Amino acid sequence: MEKDLVSREDRERLLLKVQRHLSDEVEMELGRFDVETLVDLVARLIGPHYYNKGLRDAQTLFSRQVDQTNDALYEMERLPEA
Repeated sequence: MEKDLVSREDRERLLLKVQRHLSDEVEMELGRFDVETLVDLVARLIGPHYYNKGLRDAQTLFSRQVDQTNDALYEMERLPEA
């Protein structure tokens, strides 16, 4: 995981949560290095899918807002006097 994308504190919390989950749910004890490696792998494999989905969602929202702005501007148009 790129360290710039997540604060040090958030990364620490994430690593601890993953470590705890593996211990509690699948009874797998991993050291810090192994957990970091696992989290980095998952981030590289899955992260781009969520990132791209976020971009598509933002693009949809932006497009909708542009359409609403265009509609509002169209409604403001004035017809020339006859």
